Amino acid sequence: MAPQLTLQAPTALPPTEVPNYLQTLWGEGLQESDGATTFTLVVYEGSWLQQHLIRTGRADGPLTGLLEPELIEAAKRAVQEIDLPLSTAVMDQRLAWELGQQPGHHQVQDLRGQFVDSAISAHKPRRLITLAPTLDEGQPLETFVAAYCPLPEEGGAGTACGDVVVLRGGRGSLQQSLELIHSLVTHELPCWVWWNSSLDEAPELLEALAPPPRRLVVDSSLGQPRRCIDLLVKRIEAGQAVNDLNWLRLRSWRESLAMVFDPPSRRNALEHVVQLDIDVEGDHPLKGLLLAAWIADRLGWHLTDSYPLDGEGIGAAFERTDGAAVQFRLMPVPVGSPKIHPGALVGLRLICAPQGRPPLCVILCSESGGCMRLESGGMASMELAEDVVPLPNESEEMELARLLAGGHDTTNPLLAAAAPLAARLLPG
Repeated sequence: MAPQLTLQAPTALPPTEVPNYLQTLWGEGLQESDGATTFTLVVYEGSWLQQHLIRTGRADGPLTGLLEPELIEAAKRAVQEIDLPLSTAVMDQRLAWELGQQPGHHQVQDLRGQFVDSAISAHKPRRLITLAPTLDEGQPLETFVAAYCPLPEEGGAGTACGDVVVLRGGRGSLQQSLELIHSLVTHELPCWVWWNSSLDEAPELLEALAPPPRRLVVDSSLGQPRRCIDLLVKRIEAGQAVNDLNWLRLRSWRESLAMVFDPPSRRNALEHVVQLDIDVEGDHPLKGLLLAAWIADRLGWHLTDSYPLDGEGIGAAFERTDGAAVQFRLMPVPVGSPKIHPGALVGLRLICAPQGRPPLCVILCSESGGCMRLESGGMASMELAEDVVPLPNESEEMELARLLAGGHDTTNPLLAAAAPLAARLLPG
């Protein structure tokens, strides 16, 4: 479904007038409308890739903050044009940085925050606050306010169910607007904070925007791996509700692996795993480490050692519940057509050696070509179970909408168990 615009062009106001204007909006202008009593959603919308693609003339406007198919194709062309490795993911921060070194001054209308994705508006947020940092670090703060309603096909015709507040400017001016933002977050309603940008960026602003009990949504594929996993672990240990879009993208891998071992003849094999290998795209290992940590936690393995491997790989040794050893290896592999997010999974190999039966080798891969490397090395003597994992093609907005639908006022217990172990697997 296409994203919708607000009911009218947002009204530009001085920051000091925004709270009073919102009271007037609901007290007089929309007094006959049913205001939603749901939640507040605060979004930090960096959109650096889209901003640079537009500035350098590689993509058309307006600037929306949405990762549309045309934008993805423009980013893939840019990877080749500026001589980055072909395995560079679309959302790899190095692509945005390299584009930032390219000349260009093309400008378009900035509509970030004015588009309310239909998947999100279906849950009727009472207030959507968007922080839209600009390439010009010195740009002063601009604030805009509007009402919005769900699309008619969602049953919302004639009902203004929420309001939109956009704060646009350099990161310094956004940092100085924190008092205004806090005044706009209604304490009576839950508040979600979606950091839709690199976790390396503006750590002080992230810390100030997302204190407990606000619910934090991040993407651990965006940023330095150590920074990303440490932030996850710190927030989880503090008892905050944390959701990781990178973790959510593992859903189909976890489900596919569970289905392989669902037949009764294979269930016992899980107690006899001796080797786990995971291949990932590029040099961002967190998604693979989170999957390995989930497997280890579910099977009760104890981590005994973790170490770097040649070629930027990661190795580890686990001990099973019966005392036997399990070897783990994660390797980065070059790909010619990377996925959108850094560190996407290419393949997984699990070797089991049940007593009195031939060894079992389970191989899952994102596409048939990705299985080839994992098929090498003595597979002929083993029972082979191989499958291609169906990868959902869902936007971040769809994933976020799923979170909003479920409430999730606590961290997913599987993620809470996997993240600390993934942190220990990451060298350094």
